[in-house]
Amino acid sequence: MSTIIKSVELYKSYKMGQNTLKVLKGLDLSVDMGEFVAIVGASGSGKSTLLHILGALDKPDSGSVFYMGSDLAGFSQKKLNVFRNTSVGFVFQFYHLLDELDVLENVMLPAMAKFTSLGWISRRKSTKKRAAELLERLGMQDRIKHRPFQLSGGERQRVAIARALINQPQLLLADEPTGNLDSETGNGILRVLEQLNSDGQTVIMVTHDESIANRGHKLIRLVDGKIV
Repeated sequence: MSTIIKSVELYKSYKMGQNTLKVLKGLDLSVDMGEFVAIVGASGSGKSTLLHILGALDKPDSGSVFYMGSDLAGFSQKKLNVFRNTSVGFVFQFYHLLDELDVLENVMLPAMAKFTSLGWISRRKSTKKRAAELLERLGMQDRIKHRPFQLSGGERQRVAIARALINQPQLLLADEPTGNLDSETGNGILRVLEQLNSDGQTVIMVTHDESIANRGHKLIRLVDGKIV
C-alpha cells in the first residue's frame, strides 16, 4: 500500500505574549492510501495544528510534510493553492458555510475557485450535477435550495462534507467533525465518513473523544505534541 502523506520531525510553536508555546515536538506520521486514521488527544495536544500543517493551512517551524512523495516545502504558492483546493478536502467542527449562499452553491464553491470566469462557464453545468449527486448521496437532496441557517447541525456538517468532496480530493481531513453535534447526529456523520472510506477515500480525523477515535482503522494518540 502506498503512502499518501507523511510528516517527518515536525516542530511547531506559537508566541503567546512573552512566552513561546511549543505545540508539536518532533512528530512523525505516515498514512497510507485508503486508511481511516483517527488522531485522539486532549485539548492543546497539538492535533488540530498537525491537521492544519498536513493540509498546508499552516507551516511547521521545522520538519517536512510529504504528499505522494513530494515535499510541500518545495511547492510554489500557486501549487500550494492547487494542493489545498484539489488534493485535500477539509471538514471543520464549525462548518464554515456561507449563509448568503444556498446549500448547492456552498458545495460548488471550491470547484468555482479552480477556474477562471471563462472556464467556469463551461464547467458550471457538470459541477452543479456533481454537487447535486453528492448531496443526494448524503441524504440532503431535499435541502438543496435551503440556506445554512435553515439547517440543523448535522445537516450543515453533511453539506460541509459534500463541499470537501466536490473536487474529488485524495485526502479528507476532518477536524472534530462531530464536536458540535449531539451523539446521535454525530454517529450519523461518523457513518458517512466510514462509508466514504469503504469506497476508497483516505480519511484523517482528529478528535478528543476516545469512543469516536475507535471508529477509525488506526488510532494514533497525541500527548503534549508527540505521538505515544
